[in-house]
Amino acid sequence: MIARLPQAATQGLVMLHGRGGSGADILSLLDHAGLPDVAAVAPEAPGNSWWPSSFLAPFAQMEPFVERGLAEVAAGVSRLEQAGLARSAIWLCGFSQGACLALEAFAREGKGLAGVFALSGGLVGLADHGQPDPALYGHADKDLSYSGPRSGQVWISVHTRDPHIPLRRVEDSAAALRKAGATVEMRVFPGAGHAVMREDIAALRRHLNR
Repeated sequence: MIARLPQAATQGLVMLHGRGGSGADILSLLDHAGLPDVAAVAPEAPGNSWWPSSFLAPFAQMEPFVERGLAEVAAGVSRLEQAGLARSAIWLCGFSQGACLALEAFAREGKGLAGVFALSGGLVGLADHGQPDPALYGHADKDLSYSGPRSGQVWISVHTRDPHIPLRRVEDSAAALRKAGATVEMRVFPGAGHAVMREDIAALRRHLNR
């Protein structure tokens, strides 16, 4: 786990990289956003991947990897709390696989956290539900009925034609988190793509530059 813990920090982030990325990669977003006084920790997945498949894969296939990732997120939150930050001042943030894990951690275990930034991601889900659906790239739907409340802020973004993250799952994720009590801002970028956008960086700056 890579850490950046400035003494003056009043807010913190647990940052989760995407497939093939690293802790250093995801931490660099704070430099792009101009947030030198925000504390951050970045767990690193074994082999630089939180799971070996699409996050849309069946629940039984995903769950062991998700559980391992959730433990890393919890350890990151604890590290920031040990550095003196209140739980209510801690955010989760991730890109791609990391965005999916960040959302899942917030939905399952995020009570009291400030919120989550999910850059090209959607919820993994609690169980398989329904039949394969073209809108989910041929995968079945998932149960997204998380127990609340989640009073934090959520930023979730995706391209209309993201090759890895179906728009349908993002829309369903936003609806599930609103139902749990979170304040959700969803941004859909036109066209095909899978990347961190300037609007994502602006959202980080807007919420953390206080």
